[in-house]
Amino acid sequence: MLITRPADIPTSEITDEAVYANRREFLKSAGFGVAVLGGLLPGGLSRLGLPAAGDEDKLTPYNDVSGYNNYYEFGTDKKDPAKNAAGLRIAPWTVEIAGEVARPARYGLDDLLRGFTPEERVYRHRCVEAWSMVVPWQGIPLVKLIDRLVPTSRARYVEFTTLLDPAQMPGQRRAILDWPYVEGLRIDEAVHPLTILAVGLYGKVLPNQNGAPLRLVVPWKYGFKGIKSIVKIRLSEEQPSTTWNLAAPHEYGFYANVNPAVDHPRWSQATERRIGAFRRRPTLPFNGYAEQVAGLYASLDLRKFF
Repeated sequence: MLITRPADIPTSEITDEAVYANRREFLKSAGFGVAVLGGLLPGGLSRLGLPAAGDEDKLTPYNDVSGYNNYYEFGTDKKDPAKNAAGLRIAPWTVEIAGEVARPARYGLDDLLRGFTPEERVYRHRCVEAWSMVVPWQGIPLVKLIDRLVPTSRARYVEFTTLLDPAQMPGQRRAILDWPYVEGLRIDEAVHPLTILAVGLYGKVLPNQNGAPLRLVVPWKYGFKGIKSIVKIRLSEEQPSTTWNLAAPHEYGFYANVNPAVDHPRWSQATERRIGAFRRRPTLPFNGYAEQVAGLYASLDLRKFF
């Protein structure tokens, strides 16, 4: 089990308060007050009734979480997002809700999330390059938002789209991928209680390079599923086409479940390296969440539906 009660966070691992000063009011207006993020979030964990993780899943230092990122919209080097994303304007922010829902509309982020209380969870966030982190995300279970939007009986998938703005996102000025970035989940994956829309980490507002102001976190899947800076959520009857699956379908499947038994064509996925560690460790099926999520895929051949 890789969800744990929040640990005490050393002050050395928290960014300077001034860095976030211009976002505090925005977060308050969205119903995610700083006091809530900093102090009331642990109650969400106790309600889940989940045991604590072991020492091997201690938190990754904040500077690593915020300074070593995959976010191709800001560059392909792991340090590019932290260098290039500072100027991204995250307020005001709107999210279009479309497709098989009773309440399609374009919502301001504050209206979309109003009334929800963030929960704090510690997710072991994984990426396909076989490095991993333990990240204390704050957000809301995606199911809460989906329930509010009232899906129709035809809603079988949820599609997410990232902001398209080459003026702010220099990586989009190059044909690295087919922009904008699109990802998707099956509806039962989307409403699983482990799936969240994250608005913060380490008790702070989500940094731009980590996907501000709103990103997806699905802890049993590879990191590329965690789409950032979401501007559109569409529920559909048909499986959406997703960015990496379109770019390299033999390498990146729709499901992207962590599976050490299925190698990437260019590297083994049997082991992973935790950021800050030299020793590699065995990769766990479903990233250690098999007890919670394996039942979602009982009817699938996970080598074929990778």
